[in-house]
Amino acid sequence: MRPVAFFACLMTALLLSCGSSQKITSSWVNPDWPSNPDYKSIFIAVLSNRQSVKTKIENELASFIQQKGFTAIKSSDVFRPGFTDEKMPAREEMLGKIRELNSDVIFTVALVDKESESRYVPGTMPYRPYMGYYGRGFWGYYNYWYPFGYDPGYYTTDKTYFLEGNLFDVKTEEQLWSVQTEAYNPTSIENFSKEYAQLLWKRAEKELPFKKP
Repeated sequence: MRPVAFFACLMTALLLSCGSSQKITSSWVNPDWPSNPDYKSIFIAVLSNRQSVKTKIENELASFIQQKGFTAIKSSDVFRPGFTDEKMPAREEMLGKIRELNSDVIFTVALVDKESESRYVPGTMPYRPYMGYYGRGFWGYYNYWYPFGYDPGYYTTDKTYFLEGNLFDVKTEEQLWSVQTEAYNPTSIENFSKEYAQLLWKRAEKELPFKKP
């Protein structure tokens, strides 16, 4: 394999292996979880002023919840964009609308912190000490290395996002569950949302005494 092709394949493999990853760092379940709750409808609210991010995450969570047999209601479908921009909505205005939709619980998602760290990715300069490998003379050497495969290196920034999900009972407003997650270098909001929904549901199935519809 020519040197340039080899290192192109190597860099592709490294980039794929260094993709985004998510993990749950901690969670809490209310010890006074209601006995025999009949929760069937979940209102989803991603607390973000970026409408595109809010909509995509809510869509993925809703899709996952519906696959499990629950009713999912998205805040992006209920409240207009910018609903909370001008002023904090009245408590009864917001809760009243959620209750009108017969929601049983509210699940919120918020970005609580973000860390960035720059690091240097060194370049690559393949080395072959045995000159006879290239063929004799300048042209043999030039032809072997063309196109030139030197990578001078570059700086990149790793980003870690810390999110918190909370589940509340609509009637009592009591907090039922809290789960903290960490996402490292998300490659796209689509991939992040799918992985996030799956991660949360696996933990919810282990920890929450939900009755499946």
